Amino acid sequence: MTDSVLIVEDDNDIADLIRVNLHELGIHTEHESDGKKALDNALANHYSLLILDVMLPSVSGLDICRQVRQNKPEQAILMLTAKNSEMDRVLGLELGADDYMTKPFSVRELQARVRSQLRKVNLLQQRMPAVEPQEQALVVGKLVINQQQHVAKLSGFELDLTATEYDLLKHFVQHPDQVFSRAQLLEAVWGYHHSGYEHTVNSHINRLRAKLEKNPAQAQIIQTVWGVGYKLNSQGAN
Repeated sequence: MTDSVLIVEDDNDIADLIRVNLHELGIHTEHESDGKKALDNALANHYSLLILDVMLPSVSGLDICRQVRQNKPEQAILMLTAKNSEMDRVLGLELGADDYMTKPFSVRELQARVRSQLRKVNLLQQRMPAVEPQEQALVVGKLVINQQQHVAKLSGFELDLTATEYDLLKHFVQHPDQVFSRAQLLEAVWGYHHSGYEHTVNSHINRLRAKLEKNPAQAQIIQTVWGVGYKLNSQGAN
């Protein structure tokens, strides 16, 4: 099935630039410039990825992100923000965006980011019903990653994760007790290591903790190693 991307951008020149470069990748696109219409489309239809500008008529990209994430937890979302708008980037990630890019952006980088998100989405959608051989499962304490079904469980209960959250948790489970810097996690999970995108990691760690921890403020599973980065504490997962 052809991947489909909804471009939500009120600047027609930018929207056309995105559309042309995604068509190069064989991706079907739709464009909406009005926030309210875009939200209605995003909720009513299936898209592999939403590309959301923050500043939109009627409903902001941040509000679209929040409402889509509440109604479609697995929807992949890439936010577009102004270069000097750090607060928008942080809010977008905290509301559930999988990634963000600042304007102006490189079209090659955009293509790479979109490909990365679509790979995650396609893996998530290709869950296999067969039981995975035990040796292929990743287990740390009560955390189990079923790679064939693309499912993560804690204490036997399936975790409701986005494709990016799943990949981040899987990376930690593959390397229990190993400390990773934010730059290392960006490269391993998102596939890039550009400076200035550390908020992406921070926000996803916060979102994972909210789903894993009894008390996210005192995390026992995904722990901060001050001045270095983060690790999965194997003892905390027991």
